[in-house]
Amino acid sequence: MGKNMIEVKNLTKEFNGITAVDHISFDVKEGEIFGLLGPNGAGKSTTIRILCTLTRPTEGTATVGGYDIVKDDSKVRELVGLVSEKMIMYDRLTARENLKFFGKLYNIPNDVLDSRIKEMLELVHMEEWQNKQVGTFSTGMKQRINVIRALLNMPKVLFLDEPTLGLDPQSSSEIREFIRKINQERKITIILTTHMMLEADMLCNQIGIMDYGKIIALDTSHNLKKMVNGGNTFELNISNLNDKLLSLIKSAGSVKSVVRENETRVKVRAKGDGAFDDIVDVIRANNGEIVSINSLEPTLEDVFLHLTGHEVREQVSDKVEAGFRHGGRARPRIR
Repeated sequence: MGKNMIEVKNLTKEFNGITAVDHISFDVKEGEIFGLLGPNGAGKSTTIRILCTLTRPTEGTATVGGYDIVKDDSKVRELVGLVSEKMIMYDRLTARENLKFFGKLYNIPNDVLDSRIKEMLELVHMEEWQNKQVGTFSTGMKQRINVIRALLNMPKVLFLDEPTLGLDPQSSSEIREFIRKINQERKITIILTTHMMLEADMLCNQIGIMDYGKIIALDTSHNLKKMVNGGNTFELNISNLNDKLLSLIKSAGSVKSVVRENETRVKVRAKGDGAFDDIVDVIRANNGEIVSINSLEPTLEDVFLHLTGHEVREQVSDKVEAGFRHGGRARPRIR
């Protein structure tokens, strides 16, 4: 990977006095997959909309392929493809008719467009369904057509905003494999937004973790995980786990954070050589019945928890929004 395909400096976007994107800066190398990871409401989608020239920044600058997103917006649009969270297709048209329609918007000559549609349908193994109405497709099939729609103009940069949102595990896996394939075989630079840890971990060369409009960490997945290597993460199954016992575990001296995952399972991050013994002693001293304990390698969720004190989950933004409505200091949900 050589030169920068995207350069972002001090980028900011405000809506009615609310800061959705807060002075962020990052570079994306040509040919890499760059991930923006964070909960709904972190500012990921707004960042994508700015870089695609769909909305103008309040402050700061950015270039895509060397072109300024404000001064050279028409040039930028020639270089990019966008797969937004909401699918842009017409259910009553067939897959081929949808692709033909959107291809004509790029003024692609008919013979070139027909050849390109055939190539793209084969790429996602959808040629068998090309003459079927999109409205009859599963969500995963629709998303495959949605992704290749954004490739018809042969973009140098592809923006993918939550590309696997709402898909079943098999469809999500297929979309991820396709993303990897077009990046490797066609050398397309990809910007991916997601709140799914596994997705970012599997696909991205670099990851920017966003929260409340800011990029709070930026590095490779491997290096980000090193941020919590000073501690240990344990997953415990406790048959009689209750609020009192959970509170006692949190108060143990070596414990840094505790996340309850279900009725019996809890994830504990602790620091120090005696952390394991401290946790077990607290549980047993208070009649806790330990079923199992697993020591876990750090994850991107551990990194986010380490940096912010809350999990990367959709509920985070819901709580933020609720807090704002009830007069709290939290900001409302901005995508």
